[in-house]
Amino acid sequence: MTDLLLIRHGPTAWNAAGKVQGQSDVPLSALGRARVRGWRLPDAFAGFARIASPLARASETARLLGARPLATEPRLMEMHWGEWEGATLADLRARYGDAMIRNEGRGLDFRARGGESPRGVQARMLAWTAEVAARGEPVAAVTHKGVIRAVMAWATDWDMLGKPPHKIGDGCAHLFRLDPAGRPAIERMNIPLEEPWPDAGGY
Repeated sequence: MTDLLLIRHGPTAWNAAGKVQGQSDVPLSALGRARVRGWRLPDAFAGFARIASPLARASETARLLGARPLATEPRLMEMHWGEWEGATLADLRARYGDAMIRNEGRGLDFRARGGESPRGVQARMLAWTAEVAARGEPVAAVTHKGVIRAVMAWATDWDMLGKPPHKIGDGCAHLFRLDPAGRPAIERMNIPLEEPWPDAGGY
């Protein structure tokens, strides 16, 4: 079994405005950089290999967490939202009405116009996690909320309909354990990166 730690990037101006970022290359905001400078990985993960999505908000977060030199992996990029990047969900629901409701009701098969689905994210992550498991080296990856949700859904057989099995907290890391084929199981969600930490239960 191989440990995989997933970390969501720090805040951006688009996060603050509620805009869908997808694969638009939005950098961290000044407030986001200040917040990430207050993060650090718990000592238990100090020996993990570091990698990040190549999008600026993720790679900058990784570097602020001390990842130098930093490898990047395109399969860790956020779900592609196609023509809808830069919009808010409220805008999209107002624009598309019942069609948007039906699309959101597709769960894993939800797809933005010109974009990809969460199931598509799972497929590209499966190829990558299989490689990680084959190497057998624990990895800490800075990625995106949509990717973490897709991996969590895969680990729990959640169809992305109804309440999620876990809330993905900001300023947290999420530990998965990969079987030899790369399939994830949840080890621990929402490990705090900001001090002072609550009792981290060994992490």
